[in-house]
Amino acid sequence: MTLTQVKLALMFLLLPALVLAEGRVKVTPLGSHDGEFCGRDRALIFEDPTGTRLLYDAGRTVMGGRDERLGDIDVVLVSHMHGDHVGNQHIPQRNAGTCARPDTSVNVTPESNSVRIAVAKQAKIITGSEMPKFFAAKLKQAGGNPKNSLLVRFGASRQVGGVKVTTVPAVHSNGIAPDFIGDKLGDMLKMAGITAYAGPPTGYVLTFSNGLVVYLSGDTGVTAEQDIVVRQQYGAQLVVMNIGDTFTTGPKEAAYVVNDLVEAKAVIASHANEAATEDGKVRAGTRTAEFIGLVKAPVHVPLSGNSMSFDGDANCVSGC
Repeated sequence: MTLTQVKLALMFLLLPALVLAEGRVKVTPLGSHDGEFCGRDRALIFEDPTGTRLLYDAGRTVMGGRDERLGDIDVVLVSHMHGDHVGNQHIPQRNAGTCARPDTSVNVTPESNSVRIAVAKQAKIITGSEMPKFFAAKLKQAGGNPKNSLLVRFGASRQVGGVKVTTVPAVHSNGIAPDFIGDKLGDMLKMAGITAYAGPPTGYVLTFSNGLVVYLSGDTGVTAEQDIVVRQQYGAQLVVMNIGDTFTTGPKEAAYVVNDLVEAKAVIASHANEAATEDGKVRAGTRTAEFIGLVKAPVHVPLSGNSMSFDGDANCVSGC
């Protein structure tokens, strides 16, 4: 074999890796109102260059498994069991209600929106803590495969297609509301004014095939792990950060996390609990506007239905 033939053979073998390295991760928000960032918006779809697709915190703005915006879903991620993340209700249709107060009148307890989506899409549910046992039982009750509920604990990871998934600590609560329990036990919990418990809540770190590392904060306060684990161990570049205040970090605290602890290269605002935009533009005086003004890195606003694409260095190359 000549030297030229050897070079051509090596190029042929290396071409798939080069294509993946130059690929883009697509991020698509699924909110309540088209082209806006609204009060209940949580859900994001991440699509790897290999085609692996993950739905993060479906919440109340995805219309179950019938939502045409979903497409194929390989993995459903749930940061914790609160209704606005796992989905105790969902919208009847897009643009129902107002951006500040979307109509989320469709009740999906005791299964949850996340379980119904996973069953419809035959997707895995990957969670940490004690949540996998809960989801396995719910999948079985809903006619799905309980083996599709998979565990990944802090410090460990699972590879799903082109994406490596791990959980990281979050500082929040993780009670299971009685409506998800149902039957007599659920009624007893409701009468006592208490919830069940599924272990500590989580965030996620996703490592994509093009090298992009994404930190999904879930609902969290400021925690040392955002420096030690998220930045130093995993080297997260793109951060999806909760900014809603009162129940989680507010704009100032969230800005401290991304500026000084994670040292993010780019940020997607999340969980603002407000009508953050009007006609696709950030409204003055909102928490979202304050957060954008405080963060050093580019902040991308997740407008529902608007896909953003990121390269391996967290540069947004389209849709931002």
